[in-house]
Amino acid sequence: MKYIIALFTLLMIGGCSGAEPSKTEITVSAAASLKEVLQDINDDFQQANPNIRVSFNFGGSGTLRRQILQGAPADLFFSAAEDHFEELKKEGLVDESHSGNLAGNEMVLITAKDNQDIQSFQDLPNMKGPFSIGTPESVPAGKYAKEALKNLKLWEKVSSGIVYGKDVRQVLTYVSTGNAQAGIVYRTDAASSGDVKFIAAPPAGSYSPIVYPLGILKQTSHPQEAKAFYEFLRGEKAAEVFEKYGFSRVNGE
Repeated sequence: MKYIIALFTLLMIGGCSGAEPSKTEITVSAAASLKEVLQDINDDFQQANPNIRVSFNFGGSGTLRRQILQGAPADLFFSAAEDHFEELKKEGLVDESHSGNLAGNEMVLITAKDNQDIQSFQDLPNMKGPFSIGTPESVPAGKYAKEALKNLKLWEKVSSGIVYGKDVRQVLTYVSTGNAQAGIVYRTDAASSGDVKFIAAPPAGSYSPIVYPLGILKQTSHPQEAKAFYEFLRGEKAAEVFEKYGFSRVNGE
């Protein structure tokens, strides 16, 4: 009898141990420029959805697109450019009923905080050191930067001295550490760093409008959880966080 009582006691202890319920994990492949804002939004999402864990894969949008095309696991794609997103749509990989443009951004010229030599875009051809932008073929920020420099008639004058970054955050690092004398990044990235100085913004219309499309991928193994995060990102609370980090609102399904 005492063995039965001991077994019953162990079962009761196990049943009352308060073990956390298992969480479903989803992966979001997102542009590097979204890192801080998405981590902030995810803190709120986790409080409202404790049984869903969100894992982020940050990088250049072109690199992320290639990863997804090659079968890398991801439940949502949050790109910094429409072309990379549209390519996945053409391949039939995006759930078009759960996709749309979500945020906007702007490009800016930055230097290290102690810079005294560069006061405008027109000073770039006289730089004494390297200049940095993202790789235009895979980093949307680099594509926009190249467009702006071409429209300002500066591309041919500075292209030979460019150090290319694998994503916009690497460009920010090059400038903040002095490995590049200046760079072009998103306004939100410049605002996130205390080690760089805002110099100027390219003229309106000198580069394509910057929009960030978001969509659920058809390959997701967790459609309900992916939809929950997708809808949360589209909500008013998340919109306020995007604006806090300097992103603009855009409309478009």
